[in-house]
Amino acid sequence: MYELSIRTRFAAAHCIEDYKGPCSRVHGHTWQIEATVLGPQLNRLGMLIDFQDLKRILKNIVHKLDHQNLNELEPFKGGGEKSPTAENLARYIFEQLKPEITAMQGDLRVGLVRVWESPDASAVYKEVQPLS
Repeated sequence: MYELSIRTRFAAAHCIEDYKGPCSRVHGHTWQIEATVLGPQLNRLGMLIDFQDLKRILKNIVHKLDHQNLNELEPFKGGGEKSPTAENLARYIFEQLKPEITAMQGDLRVGLVRVWESPDASAVYKEVQPLS
């Protein structure tokens, strides 16, 4: 099984409603996103997927989040379990990325999405699936 990962960044604000601490106030991060794609074989050029293709897809997803207040965007409105935490952001990006990657090549899948809200703190979302 091959893995290929890329990273991108975007800036956005958020707050964690009902949180007991400073993160309950609106604050910003330069979020770093890492997406990993998995596949069983390389193409005729010896690549799993072109880095540029994966970067383009990921940038199209994060472009909608860039310089936004994440609490005001549909997937995160309402607080509680939908709050724009690093965990929920990782899942949201994973779910947006998954159909794009599958459509490119049927044997590719998203392995994981990791979201850093600081250099020392990150969250990962991945789906556990049997390898074929």
